[in-house]
Amino acid sequence: MFALWGADLATSLHSAALHESLRAAGAERLQVNVDDAHVAPAMRIPTSDEPIGAIVSVWTSGPADVVTAALRAAQGDGRIAGWEVEERRPIDPPETWDGSRGEGLANVAVLRRPAELTREEWLERWLVDHTPVAIATQATFGYLQNVVIACLTPDTADAPAVSALVEELFPIEGMTDMHAFYGSGGDDAVLNERLTTLMTSVARFGADRDLDLVPTSRYLYSLT
Repeated sequence: MFALWGADLATSLHSAALHESLRAAGAERLQVNVDDAHVAPAMRIPTSDEPIGAIVSVWTSGPADVVTAALRAAQGDGRIAGWEVEERRPIDPPETWDGSRGEGLANVAVLRRPAELTREEWLERWLVDHTPVAIATQATFGYLQNVVIACLTPDTADAPAVSALVEELFPIEGMTDMHAFYGSGGDDAVLNERLTTLMTSVARFGADRDLDLVPTSRYLYSLT
C-alpha cells in the first residue's frame, strides 16, 4: 500500500500508461483510493501541511521497488510512501474490478501506534477490542484492516512511521449527515451514545491522535 501526495492524482492514477507499467512489474490487481471531486464535502484530518491525496493498493508477485518506481513516475514531483501489509477483512465490501467507482464514501485512516503501548498491546486493543465496537457504532458496509509488516520506502524522508491503514466504507450521505454516518436513524440520543462509545474505544489504542484521515472514492482494477 502506498500513500501519495501531489497534484492531478485523480487523473494520473487512472491512466492506461500507469496500469501497463504496473502490469509489466508483475501487478495483478490495483485499488485506487483517491480524494477526488466526488468526496469534496467530506472531512479530512492531515498530519502535515499537505494532506495525503491518495492511497494505492497493489497486489503483485513482482519486486516492490519496480512497483514503487512506476507510481513515482505517474505522480510527477509528489511524495510517496509505501508499506507491505497484512490484510484483514471484517466486513467484505461489494467489489467490481472493472475500474468503475465503488459506491459510497471510502475513508482511509493512517494509524500510528502510540509509544506507551507495545505492538502486542496495540494490536489486541485495536483488532480484538475495538473492531466489534467500530462495527456496532457506525453505518459501515465495508471494513478492511491492513497491518504494516515492513516499510517499502525506508531510504527516504517521505516514509513516516505508520502502523496500519484502515479503510471503512460509508453511505455517501455520511459526508454531511452524521446520522447517516453512524446509522443512528435520526435519533440524537442514539447518535450521541454511539459517538461516545466509539471515541472511548478509539482512544484506548491511540487513534484519537496522530493519524491521517483521507476521504476517497474507491476504484478497483484487474490488471491480468
